[in-house]
Amino acid sequence: MEPQADANSRFVLAGFADEAGDSIEEQIEITRELGWEWIEARSIDGCNIHDLDEAQFSAVARALEKASVRVCCFGSTIANWGQSVDSDLGHTLGTARRAIARMKALDVKLIRIMSYSIITDEQGRPVPDQRREMRMEKLRVLCSEILEAGLVPVHENCFNYGGMSTRHTWDLLKAIPGLRLVFDTGNPCLTPDFSKPFPWPNQDSWASWNELKGKVVHIHVKDGWRDPATGKEHYVFPGEGPAHVREILEDCGKMGYHGFLSIEPHMAVVYHDARVRASREQRRQVYLEFGRRLESMLCSLGFEVKKGQAVLGGGA
Repeated sequence: MEPQADANSRFVLAGFADEAGDSIEEQIEITRELGWEWIEARSIDGCNIHDLDEAQFSAVARALEKASVRVCCFGSTIANWGQSVDSDLGHTLGTARRAIARMKALDVKLIRIMSYSIITDEQGRPVPDQRREMRMEKLRVLCSEILEAGLVPVHENCFNYGGMSTRHTWDLLKAIPGLRLVFDTGNPCLTPDFSKPFPWPNQDSWASWNELKGKVVHIHVKDGWRDPATGKEHYVFPGEGPAHVREILEDCGKMGYHGFLSIEPHMAVVYHDARVRASREQRRQVYLEFGRRLESMLCSLGFEVKKGQAVLGGGA
């Protein structure tokens, strides 16, 4: 799944189908309507897949098998933006172990993790002491558990320590053996660059991609931006914003990149903001349109898109 310089680029199309529907049946239905075969598993009926009880998880597994829909990655809550670095490691290890068992049951290799929340002061500004050593030690323990199971932890460039800037991302990569990256195309434009002086500008997606792409094994497609003056987030279809989605995908083609391309529109539902909600039909239509526009963009770049795969130069 890492870049392969001597092979045609191939994407397998997937997505966070929980943005289109709450139930696993709705998520399967929207995936099949796009002609795809993969989802990125996160929330099912409002509960993360690793937190479902055994009966609920078994029902999800049966539904996926019956529909011949597979899971490309677990979008876990492990060490995410909502968890403090002071949170109980034993509890988080329990979550990781449940996730590992369920990933093996579903034959999933990738699990999205983060690097705990950013520590801020009363004004919401990051403090100088981000408890780096404690953070790294906990992440080493968690990643070792995942790696020893033969699975791959992928860190997302989101609003967490490792997403504060590319410098922080490289700090993680150097400190945690075996860690790889999931690159979200839109998140740099939605996240302040905390390596620069206040008031922080947004990060740049194209620059971030070029600095990190050698460690990327999974890609989330999103487009949008944060207004630095107000903090308000704006989400749009791929190619309509400043996330350089087209340029990144074109570069993947030149690299011979093989891997999943997973859509996360955030246009009708924002996972981290319960205030953003839309009707069931709006959610479905946004997800379908986002997926179809991504396919059109890939076609315009010379990829042949067929049955949920995109191959540069044909052969899908």
